[in-house]
Amino acid sequence: MTTGTITGVNGNLISVAFEGAVALNEIGYAILPASGGAEELRLMCEIVRIRGRVADMQVFEDTAGLHAGCAVEFTGQLLSVELGPGLLTQVFDGLQNPLPKLAERFGFFLQRGKYVQALPRDRKWTFTPVAMPGDAVRAGDTLGTVPEGIFKHRIMVPFAMQGRFTVKSVAAAGDYGVDDAIAVVADESGAETKVTMVQRWPVKIPISCFEERLRPEKTMTTQIRTIDTFFPVGLGGTYCIPGPFGAGKTVLQQTTSRYAQVDVVIYAACGERAGEVVEMLREFPELEDPRTGRSLMDRTIIICNTSSMPVAAREASVYTAATLAAYYRQMGLDVLLLADSTSRWAQALRELSGRLEEIPGEEAFPAYLESVVASFYERAGRVRLRDGSFGSVTIGGAVSPAGGNFDEPVTQATIKVVGAFHGLSRARSDARRYPAIDPLDSWSKYPGVCDPALVAEARSVLRRGNDVNQMMKVVGEEGTSLPDFVLYLKSELIDAAYLQQNSFDAVDGACNEERQRHVFDVLCGILRANMSFADRDAARAFFQRLTQTMRDWNGTPWKSAAFDEGEKKVLDLVSSVRA
Repeated sequence: MTTGTITGVNGNLISVAFEGAVALNEIGYAILPASGGAEELRLMCEIVRIRGRVADMQVFEDTAGLHAGCAVEFTGQLLSVELGPGLLTQVFDGLQNPLPKLAERFGFFLQRGKYVQALPRDRKWTFTPVAMPGDAVRAGDTLGTVPEGIFKHRIMVPFAMQGRFTVKSVAAAGDYGVDDAIAVVADESGAETKVTMVQRWPVKIPISCFEERLRPEKTMTTQIRTIDTFFPVGLGGTYCIPGPFGAGKTVLQQTTSRYAQVDVVIYAACGERAGEVVEMLREFPELEDPRTGRSLMDRTIIICNTSSMPVAAREASVYTAATLAAYYRQMGLDVLLLADSTSRWAQALRELSGRLEEIPGEEAFPAYLESVVASFYERAGRVRLRDGSFGSVTIGGAVSPAGGNFDEPVTQATIKVVGAFHGLSRARSDARRYPAIDPLDSWSKYPGVCDPALVAEARSVLRRGNDVNQMMKVVGEEGTSLPDFVLYLKSELIDAAYLQQNSFDAVDGACNEERQRHVFDVLCGILRANMSFADRDAARAFFQRLTQTMRDWNGTPWKSAAFDEGEKKVLDLVSSVRA
């Protein structure tokens, strides 16, 4: 085992003189000797730079008490996570320590140097073999399955095993722990390896045991009208949600996690305020999954590294989440990874870069910020597996630019690599127009659920209506022609009756793909209608009544008598003013 000695401490960065061989991103433990009745502490740290015989390591804990001369032990392993059954429903920190288990063993206040295995060792899983003796397998191929929640969790040949193998034996159907051997495989030389249900994988290396990477050409339906119709997200694609504090990023992400048409949701709270995360931890188990009728947590993993936790582990938390997402993608599942917020992740990178005394880039962020952001979002994708099934990881990152300034480095670096931009507007959130996605500044490169020609037509009405609105702020309504005023009212109708959506309403909170198309077709018919009004007051009164009628219609169940009656009221209103 390679060992070293601390030669300097700078915040959470330590310099370690070592003898032997070490590698970048290797994990070690800084040892704080026992003193004053306190027990010895082993603090996990990671090599971030090697200079000759000195390694710079970031410590994932508070470094109080560490000093020159303290010993460091290197493990020879990269920062890795455990992969296996039992990940769903878990709440982990950035290093994959299960927080409920930590609280159970060591109390509710996090203590330094305390680590717990990620997967429960006291639970048995009902294993069903799939592979047979004599089968040829490679890394990522399925050996058997166990039930986990509503899915069949595939037990796979470990991703780190390179080459071709022959199955020598497979355990009979029955109950096993994650550490029990469920198969024996032999390589081409005849050397045998026992395979268990658990494997480890380095978080900063993407999992790539698939046949082909595909373009994200299929829409990931979120059941949020603004997104699915105007600014869609591709299944296996990427998108970002930048916005000022309090504009609704977290609520929008939580709504997406509940209603998006995906199999598994992984929520990474990297640097999020502790109060918001506590609220989320309380609400998620109580939320009913519309897909199963059970708790939403049954198909959710939460990674917590809040602003009150050690900042060094924040940098690792997004990679931990991305690795867990890719693991479930290997099972042919569609996974949604939500990172909230990548700005605070970037702040952790800036802090580390500053301690390494690297040449700073814009606003003191590291000069390589764009490449790091790009490498994270590149871990999204839809793939075809070797057995012919398909899986995907869709990544959505919230960005919290100071003052809502979208020109700051993190937002700009993110915009360059994502496929959809959902910019939140302070003006819309202050006006209680939720979701506060700005319909004029946002964009998407992915196909949506509605006819692109109709969407382009509606966006044109929104843009021209906004121009009329800006003109009216100067000349007033009296200086605006009646046709222009009607155009402005039509744009307001789109906003109030379609773009705005009540996330807390039992019906309007989720609008499925079929309903979106139907309602949007009706709305576009209204936009095309040639309407006749005596004056501006008559036009304003009509559109106020029409808007309220359509909003009431949005609150009626799909394909019900009330829905049909609401549609009739809308169409009758429009017919009453046709020219």
